[in-house]
Amino acid sequence: MSLNIAKDSKKRVVIVGGGFGGLKLANKLKKSGFQVVLIDKNNYHQFPPLIYQVASAGMEPTSISFPFRKIFQHRKDFYFRMAEVRAIFPEKNMIQTSIGKAEYDYLVLAAGTTTNFFGNKHIEEEAMPMKNVSEAMGLRNALLANLERAVTCSNKQEQQELLNIVVVGGGATGVEVAGVLSEMKKFVLPNDYPDMPSSLMHIYLIEAGPRLLAGMSEDSSSHAEQFLREMGVNILLNKRVTDYRDHKVTLEDGSEIATRTFIWVSGVTGVSFGNMNTSVIGRGGRIKVDAFNRVEGTNNVFAIGDLCILSGDEDYPNGHPQLAQVAIQQGELLAKNLIRLEKGKEMKPFHYRNLGAMATVGRNRAVAEFSKVKMQGWFAWVMWLVVHLRSILGVRNKVVVLLNWVWNYFTYDQSMRMIVYARKAKEIRDREAIEATTHWGKDLIQEPQPAKQEPQPNSKEIV
Repeated sequence: MSLNIAKDSKKRVVIVGGGFGGLKLANKLKKSGFQVVLIDKNNYHQFPPLIYQVASAGMEPTSISFPFRKIFQHRKDFYFRMAEVRAIFPEKNMIQTSIGKAEYDYLVLAAGTTTNFFGNKHIEEEAMPMKNVSEAMGLRNALLANLERAVTCSNKQEQQELLNIVVVGGGATGVEVAGVLSEMKKFVLPNDYPDMPSSLMHIYLIEAGPRLLAGMSEDSSSHAEQFLREMGVNILLNKRVTDYRDHKVTLEDGSEIATRTFIWVSGVTGVSFGNMNTSVIGRGGRIKVDAFNRVEGTNNVFAIGDLCILSGDEDYPNGHPQLAQVAIQQGELLAKNLIRLEKGKEMKPFHYRNLGAMATVGRNRAVAEFSKVKMQGWFAWVMWLVVHLRSILGVRNKVVVLLNWVWNYFTYDQSMRMIVYARKAKEIRDREAIEATTHWGKDLIQEPQPAKQEPQPNSKEIV
């Protein structure tokens, strides 16, 4: 296999990752004179801030996902390829992917992050992360299946394990997950499972640090904690999880919590690329870049978004927050800088404009910060709804999400509570197995060379 993209006279920009940063960059390079190649392991863009609503059965995955090929329909000089990048060869201006090699003039790494299990392999195998749509669907199926099993379970100990839910990580995702599960307990369980007391369900939110929402002010943190406690969530601060075995979460102090729903949202680390030079990997597995988002030690390789850590910003000595707004701003500026480079002009350095932060806890409950303005409660919740609704791609998706929210708000009901397991055909399973085990070599794979033929007029080389 190969990327099967014709070479032409235009310089090629290869973008790895179609998240907020990569998508913004690809859009801003329209009619720029570049050939743009977007590579992503999925064929769709997803909206991470609302993934937790998919996991809690409040929303369908199609409402927060948008196919790349639909986004870029009729776009000239643009190519999308579904693949994973396995290795990068800056000296050859080439990358190695799960479907073959690809050359570039400019390479932009925007693959984001993956769940960080901090080296605990056993937790990595047993816990349920929630970093993408597919993981959210897996969590939703597990959550609903456990409720169905709990109804018919005659063993009280096993039933309690099925009804205990442990969420590890007190960041925005952990807070939002705990909040939506609490509302599910209050509004859904009494109606869907009337023969099982909802009081049997217990939700635990565990955070290793001294407070929730460490990236926001202490005022917002305390309000979020207060909201969650009022909603019946058991919050454990300054508690570190060390293991999960035999349906028991073990804490550093030796205490245990029995559960069969163990959700891990305790941190992220940058996506790695096989042969990446370790000298350019910084804190949190993020790639070190200069003020122009150029990877240290390279001339034409860039990194943006959650994957990079930019040095030199006095306001953010440990790197910019891993938020969508950072990735979007970096993608927009990098598009302008690449165009400037081609015109022989100097690039402009990146300066982050902090547009604020927010987190929703539940119905009519949220915290938001905009510069020096801090708000909590209903107004912050409405602001959260408006900001996220505006950010969703596609008119249809905006309408569907809005209707879901309105329906849930007035009916206190989540209508997507179906357990759906996907079964793949053998041919697809076999193909995925082959792709997962090939193209991992340290050197570029030598693809079979076709017999030499005389060049035809107006023919283009394919790579």
